[in-house]
Amino acid sequence: MEMNLRLQRNQFGNPSDEDNVLSREEAHHLLNDWVKNERLRLHMLQVGHLMRCWAAEREHLDEKEQWKWELAGLLHDADWDQWPEQHCRKIIDEQEARQIAPSVIRAIASHGPAHFGVEPESRMDQMLYAFDELSGLTHAYSLMRPGGYAGMELKGLMKRFREKSFAANVSREEVLDAQRKANLDLETVMQFIISHQGAVSAAE
Repeated sequence: MEMNLRLQRNQFGNPSDEDNVLSREEAHHLLNDWVKNERLRLHMLQVGHLMRCWAAEREHLDEKEQWKWELAGLLHDADWDQWPEQHCRKIIDEQEARQIAPSVIRAIASHGPAHFGVEPESRMDQMLYAFDELSGLTHAYSLMRPGGYAGMELKGLMKRFREKSFAANVSREEVLDAQRKANLDLETVMQFIISHQGAVSAAE
């Protein structure tokens, strides 16, 4: 039976808290405290890295905004390991209690609109949704390659994407929906992940 994870709201945090973020140390302490599964923790580190890189290279945002994007990626699945029935309500409540920037909280709330009932609106929202599932599929592909990410090509990843039995837990429909909402080609996002995600693969 599928859990009802719908959040039943569309506003998160307090606009007056937009300048408030966790420090890097606080974020990693929360990550390590809440997420015991190493594979899930690696996924979150990888998505956080992708978010920071995209914010810097494609959105040309400053360091402060880059960290907000990274923070959203770092914590988007923080409650899934220990409290799956409260995903992502628990991490949202935690960040609201800490008076964290609403843009970060909302990005987390909208990273799975089919599950949480919150549509991605901002560019941060859209890219977290766009990266999430594809990041996992790309990492799964890296694990079956002798060279990992080294030498990975777009055509190989695309072939695996089309094989519904590969990383079958990754919803192809959600991936395509995410790219449409971000107004990006699937290939563009895949190539970006291939080019950047290997930088944190060694953390596994």
